[in-house]
Amino acid sequence: MTEGAQRRTAAPGTPYEVFHTGCVAREVVDHVTSRWGVWVLIALRHQDLRFHELRGSIEGVSEKMLSQTLRALVRDGLVWREVEPTTPPRVTYGLTPFGQEVGEPLTELFDRITRRLSADGAE
Repeated sequence: MTEGAQRRTAAPGTPYEVFHTGCVAREVVDHVTSRWGVWVLIALRHQDLRFHELRGSIEGVSEKMLSQTLRALVRDGLVWREVEPTTPPRVTYGLTPFGQEVGEPLTELFDRITRRLSADGAE
């Protein structure tokens, strides 16, 4: 069973007011740029991961915070969640096409920073 892609939208023809606290687009941006949201999107950029693999790849995140972050990103349609009916259930996460699109500039930013820091360290 795959969950996600439940992105909410404004009424047709209604512009998003990202500077207003009630704006749906602002809520999605808040989730993406949250402390752990960025790292989840970057961690999932190349492969789908199970919960504990994802937690292991993001040093410092607690299970609670990772769960909350994943729930928000799934609700926003950025991440999909698939549950296999095994014992215990096997839960896998990956990026939706929207998540890949949003994650590209974050990945590019991350890559630019690490290239720059690597170049500075080599001097």
